Amino acid sequence: MIVIGIVGWKNSGKTFFAQKLIKYFTSQKFNVASIKHAHDNFEIDKPDTDSFLHRRAGSQQVIVSSSKRWAKITELNKSKEKTLSELIDDLNSPDIVIVEGFKKEPHSKIEIINDASDQSTFLFPHLNNIIGIISDTKISTSINQFKRNEIDIIANHILQNT
Repeated sequence: MIVIGIVGWKNSGKTFFAQKLIKYFTSQKFNVASIKHAHDNFEIDKPDTDSFLHRRAGSQQVIVSSSKRWAKITELNKSKEKTLSELIDDLNSPDIVIVEGFKKEPHSKIEIINDASDQSTFLFPHLNNIIGIISDTKISTSINQFKRNEIDIIANHILQNT
């Protein structure tokens, strides 16, 4: 299983780029899964839906199932957040896992840099396992660099370096 992370600051284009990689790998017949780190009180079930009402009533785990998909919501109730490794273990044997966020975990990562003129915002000097940088401006580093539109080249770099 290949695990590759997409990291960068808020609004850097992480989700957009993750979508591009997911589409590319899927078109190449890989079984792709994704994990997105969210901030504290995110919601996936909207107010007044049955799952929302069950959870609000006190259900600690809610599963919504249909013929098309299923989702499980688990309230942590002050338990610690699951690690990336634990979340990956919950997946059903994908070929590739695209991880958005989880900067400090040890998996390989691609950093997206929007403003190459402000070196204080670069994550790669402070993180482990950055195997590529996406920036439309050349940055002084030995890490492989790519332009945003080079999805197939970036995908091949991921396949060869993770």
